Amino acid sequence: MQPMIRTLLLAALTIHGLGTIATAQIAVRGRIIHTMAGDAIENGTILIRDGKITAIGSGNDITVPEDFQVVKAEIVTPGLVDAHSVVGLTGMLNQDEDQDQLEHSSPIQPALRAIDAFNGRDELIDWVRSFGVTTVHTGHAPGELISGQTMVVKTTGETLDKSVMIPTRALATTLSTQARKSGKASPGTRAKMLQMLRAKLIAAQEYRRKRMPKQDLGQSDGDESSDEKDSPTRDLNNEALTEALNGNTPLLITAHRAQDITNALRLAEEFGFKLWLDGAAESYLLIDEIKAAKVPVIIHPSMARATGDLENSSFETAAKLVAAGIPVAMQSGYEPYVPKTRVVLFEAALTAANGLTFEQALSTITIDAAKILGVEDRVGSIEVGKDGDLALYDGDPFEYTTHCTGTIIDGKMVSEGER
Repeated sequence: MQPMIRTLLLAALTIHGLGTIATAQIAVRGRIIHTMAGDAIENGTILIRDGKITAIGSGNDITVPEDFQVVKAEIVTPGLVDAHSVVGLTGMLNQDEDQDQLEHSSPIQPALRAIDAFNGRDELIDWVRSFGVTTVHTGHAPGELISGQTMVVKTTGETLDKSVMIPTRALATTLSTQARKSGKASPGTRAKMLQMLRAKLIAAQEYRRKRMPKQDLGQSDGDESSDEKDSPTRDLNNEALTEALNGNTPLLITAHRAQDITNALRLAEEFGFKLWLDGAAESYLLIDEIKAAKVPVIIHPSMARATGDLENSSFETAAKLVAAGIPVAMQSGYEPYVPKTRVVLFEAALTAANGLTFEQALSTITIDAAKILGVEDRVGSIEVGKDGDLALYDGDPFEYTTHCTGTIIDGKMVSEGER
């Protein structure tokens, strides 16, 4: 169906009170469907009813009900998953009023919630969605020791109650020169960064010991260290850090140089929190250590400028880590200049040109990213029962001349037309 005909049909349906494509049942036919849950399917069909995938298979094996709208594409992939972004907090206009990704008043602010600053209707979200990105792990940007929390959300452009998947996913932490202060402000050195973080984590341990119920800490009834009379007043920063110490909220630590990555690994071992390495430009120098620690890596954008901490970055890093069996995902990241974000599709494309197979590269922005974020039960692959999130292309998604012709989220066509 041509876009103009589809638009007129949807308008007619709306006028007659029959709903729009937002509520229609959809059948997607693709010459090649990359399910990321097995082999690609040629000339396949996907049925989506009430926002969920109900059937997938060869076109000859799937009967499309008469009430389904049929959408066709050359290539179909799962909706893309951006493993680290700041969209929704940083906006398209690049003006003060739409820049909420970094609060510089204090170097450690784990209580800052991403959902309190997220604008799901910002044009920048619409822009990345038009390339097939349906899920983003977004929130506060690197630049302070702990700049705030992150979240996982769909790029639906709707209100948070309809689009949020995980309201608090990680604590954005920085162990690189981005977090260093000039003059006499702290932290001014790497040693000071680690000292400040350790002090805060130790304080959170003490807060947890005094405030958390005995049963949560595995203490006996005779242990008086958690006596309610000694319980401190609520502290939002300590509560956020306690969730990290309890293993519920990973620390997403941006660290590029080998020494900073080593510091992150050491800190995680000391305090027992879950660690996600972010950026990790020199991670290829520490493959054995990262693998032994069972830590995933969300690699910096492939096309990030190779200056400063990223001066030793390599296009081949993803391939080296994947070959070693380390979980890897790609990200659009955060840029301090316009347009403030990149498109994760293009970042993964460069890894396919530098050591990864097509399937491996696509995995870094679909199923592997979903697994790291803990949302693989809903997104990241095309399987029965999962959310109806798809990206449609008129050719190889990693080719520069290819267009994204449609993006479907929860069975709704949220973007269409060549991008």
